[in-house]
Amino acid sequence: MMNLYEHLTWLPPVALDFVQKLRSAETANDFRTLARHALDENQLRKLVNQLKRCQSEQKDLSGLIPLVVGLLSNATTQSLAPVLIGTGLRYGLLLTVVEAEFNQIAQEAFSDHSAFASSAPKAVMIAIDHRGLPLTPCPGKPEKARQVVADCLSYIKSVVDAVRKKTSAQIILQNLAPNGQDPFGSFEARLPGTLPWLINRLNIELDTLASSHCFILDVAGLASTVGIGNWHDPTLWNMAKMPFSQRFLPIYAEYVSRILAATQGKSRRCLIMDLDNTLWGGVIGDDGLEGILIGNGDPTAEAHLELQRAILALRARGVVLAVSSKNEDATARSVFQHHPDMLLKESDIAVFQANWQDKAANIQAIAHTLSLGLESMVFLDDNPAERHQVRQALPEVAVPELPEDPAYYAQTLYAAGYFESLGFSEEDQKRADFYQGNAQRAQILSQTNDINAYLESLAMMISLAPFDVTGRARIVQLISKSNQFNLTTARYSDLQIQAFEIDPNIFTRQVRLKDTFGDNGMISVVICKKQHAQWEIDTWLMSCRVLGRRVEEAVLQEIITHALTEGAEKLVGVYRPTAKNSIVKQHYQKLGFTKVTETADAEQWELNLKDYVFKVLPMQGLA
Repeated sequence: MMNLYEHLTWLPPVALDFVQKLRSAETANDFRTLARHALDENQLRKLVNQLKRCQSEQKDLSGLIPLVVGLLSNATTQSLAPVLIGTGLRYGLLLTVVEAEFNQIAQEAFSDHSAFASSAPKAVMIAIDHRGLPLTPCPGKPEKARQVVADCLSYIKSVVDAVRKKTSAQIILQNLAPNGQDPFGSFEARLPGTLPWLINRLNIELDTLASSHCFILDVAGLASTVGIGNWHDPTLWNMAKMPFSQRFLPIYAEYVSRILAATQGKSRRCLIMDLDNTLWGGVIGDDGLEGILIGNGDPTAEAHLELQRAILALRARGVVLAVSSKNEDATARSVFQHHPDMLLKESDIAVFQANWQDKAANIQAIAHTLSLGLESMVFLDDNPAERHQVRQALPEVAVPELPEDPAYYAQTLYAAGYFESLGFSEEDQKRADFYQGNAQRAQILSQTNDINAYLESLAMMISLAPFDVTGRARIVQLISKSNQFNLTTARYSDLQIQAFEIDPNIFTRQVRLKDTFGDNGMISVVICKKQHAQWEIDTWLMSCRVLGRRVEEAVLQEIITHALTEGAEKLVGVYRPTAKNSIVKQHYQKLGFTKVTETADAEQWELNLKDYVFKVLPMQGLA
């Protein structure tokens, strides 16, 4: 396990027939399937060469998300670009990487001529290490040391602001890896003005630049994890100005790709867990409550306990937990209910599937119950055969390889980075509870045949309000990651959302919903453009966890009420089909709109407002 990060060992190993499969790859699915393995630098380059051949032959690569990424660095980036493109395929991203000239950071940021001007990147990565900054050591001079840090921070901020202003791109800002040069040992980092002190303080200050459009790539953490001595390669720097050892290119590109994927709403949201020999050692059905291994005093028992701690930490960050186990239901639950050393409790689990069905079928049932797509799921299982079955049946589900020693289970789950986060809001804190409540609602619905009575029993309270600064971060988050219930999948930055808040020609609504099971938080976002007698719905998205609860009707009536007040006569809605939003194909038809045009890229629907009949809906809070 010493090579966990270097060799990406949570991914399945490369198949023996990799070369043959690579030669025949020509679809988005082919490339994603190959990229989901633990490819090294050379294999990633070969994958990208095949990708470029398919692009030149105009093969159909629909299903991959095109994304232009700029690279700006004081170091050589030519070796990174193809590895980054290949790694992006793992996340369904079709990356085009635009590189600025070597060590032309200031020129690129501040001059009128830009390598990014014609490419319109959606993200720009600014990768400056300590050799690209005036971090002049001044040991024992604290005032001067603080000024050096302030000057470097000011320079970096000016670069970020200038690039952002030129491109409107999201910024990925790399922090600084420790240089590993400590001539005075442990005292070196404590003495103001030494290079380790300057790097450490600057990294702390760089965190203040993080925002909804600027994300920190934690290279300092990565380098420390793999070992500073391993990370740096002085020979490569002297010969080719390569900033770190090339053997870490795959994990570096993986870290970058995780952030890029998160900006596209592709972080995972649900962890589905096996039980026997995963959450505890042994088989509960055979060994009984007293025979399984969990707790303190035994190495194997403590390893499983540490995994539970890691899982609870994920839940605290908003990850939804579920169980899929081949077991008798009562037997499996008894461990959660009665074992004194269990950290995970039954109340932590949103959906509990313990039966004798295959794991893939259970995972599909869990996804349906939670109203989450399979690409939101991670499946954790110690059994290689079960992992293989799920990968074959449900390739969208992430299935980490687990080592034989359970002591490394928690470390492997963390290293895989499935739940990459761009921020942490109050909504994120409550997400696990939201979905747990959703599972309870689904259980009640399955026990009744009267949908109206069910909806009334939820005692729903809806809130519809214009965009504001308080909700802005969550609004941007929803817009960036909502793919299923999203009519147009238009993406807007925080600056654009801020402009919408004060634009008199834009109608906005953020929608929140509470019910008897708890607060669902913000569950819908609407942006309408006012065009005299007609309003156009530019953006309409909604959380799938509130489907079937007539929220869309409430939102429509809110739009119509205000449109009529301002003299509008017609409401126009556009549906732009994607690989993921077929769930809303009939959205406008169900709401009474009439289709007026249809092309391969879009459908336009219209609703005459004078014809609309307002309905009584099963919720309070409506105007």
